[in-house]
Amino acid sequence: MAQTLSGKMVAMVATDGFEQAELTEPRRALLEAGAAVHVIAPHGGTIQGMQHREKGDTVKVDRTLDHVRAEEYDALVLPGGVANPDTLRTDKRAVNFVREFFTAKKPVGAICHGPWMLVEADVVRGRRMTSWPSLKTDLRNAGAEWVDRDVVVDQGLVTSRKPDDIPAFNQKIIEEFREGRHAHGHAAE
Repeated sequence: MAQTLSGKMVAMVATDGFEQAELTEPRRALLEAGAAVHVIAPHGGTIQGMQHREKGDTVKVDRTLDHVRAEEYDALVLPGGVANPDTLRTDKRAVNFVREFFTAKKPVGAICHGPWMLVEADVVRGRRMTSWPSLKTDLRNAGAEWVDRDVVVDQGLVTSRKPDDIPAFNQKIIEEFREGRHAHGHAAE
């Protein structure tokens, strides 16, 4: 794969309970595209992945939320898994970190339950997006237009529904992360 993201720094925010493929597969695709990727968590050491309801592999944490600033990164990825974003959305450091990417108009990718973080950060109003189906009402109540598609792009925000959507998700995050900041734009699919 061409090194289309050479020189780009990408943050992946996750904690114990992340859906393994939704972190490892996008990270692999971003690395292959030439990006540097940091797994950022509330605590150091490792975080526990899940393969649906079964424990998966652990992943090494590169940096903790106490030691990062959004300005250090060009883009953000939020993997899903039920426990992962549910825990992170109660952590003010994580919510503020996510919000800063939107304030700076940097591209963000969120898959499956990952958009719960976007609801908590209050950044979905007026956005067209998708997610795991159980988040549909939460996203609509927060002001988003929810659609049932494998991948939705809206002004640098890339969202997908589930692990089966990872190939389309990876393609679109690489495209959006290559473009960089999004001052304004329109929804596309």
